[in-house]
Amino acid sequence: MILATLVVTAYLIYSGYTYYNTTLEERFYHPRHLWFKPSGLYGQGLGVIGTLMILFGVSIYIARKRYNFMSKRIRLKYLLEFHIFLCTLGPILILFHTAFKFGGVVSIAFWSMVAVVLSGVIGRFIYIQIPRSIEGQELTLNEVKGMKTDLAVALDAYIEIDEEVKFEILTLANAETSSSKNMKTLKCLLANEEFVKDDKNYILKLIKDDAILSRKIARLQTMQKLFKNWHVAHMPFALIMLVIVIIHIAITVAFGYKWIF
Repeated sequence: MILATLVVTAYLIYSGYTYYNTTLEERFYHPRHLWFKPSGLYGQGLGVIGTLMILFGVSIYIARKRYNFMSKRIRLKYLLEFHIFLCTLGPILILFHTAFKFGGVVSIAFWSMVAVVLSGVIGRFIYIQIPRSIEGQELTLNEVKGMKTDLAVALDAYIEIDEEVKFEILTLANAETSSSKNMKTLKCLLANEEFVKDDKNYILKLIKDDAILSRKIARLQTMQKLFKNWHVAHMPFALIMLVIVIIHIAITVAFGYKWIF
């Protein structure tokens, strides 16, 4: 999806570079002005398609998350990715629809859209910090703690290991010093004890996975609180953008710009 967004953006830049690079005063004389201008077939088409992409991306995500629409067929985490894709590419199309000319109601709508996209990026970062099930449902603190591996049992089940060495490994795994320093010490310990490669890789992976999960548990409640507060900022921007876009479309239709219809 990232590749598709980059490809479409590159095409839009390439196809209209000479027009968008022309000053606003001279665009009227550009040979493809009637095509690229915001009210032109191409320019207005980008606006219509971009708006529909945003509306569809928002609608289907809300329908799935709040009303369990097609919950048995669509996993929430995949739908979120699709929502992000549509609500990233849609604004890009709308940006080119404006031909980089902002003013009046269009300016308010555009900057509201920018605020929605930026807050969405922040929300995505917070979202991925919260552990979730394979279906994308948020896990509770107890569920996340239940995912932790008993390192001592895991080590005994996979390899034969000296009790003293095992104690040193578990001490390093549970130490509260920097993880990078611990991993470096652990690698030296495993090298000195001459573990075979597969056993060494297993132990390192076990410790890394446990450390990652421990960090997620430590910041889980903070991220959950941030995510709830994020909605307070994200939704108003989205509603403002929606209202202004409706006004913009109404004015456009009132002046007779109906695209291909």
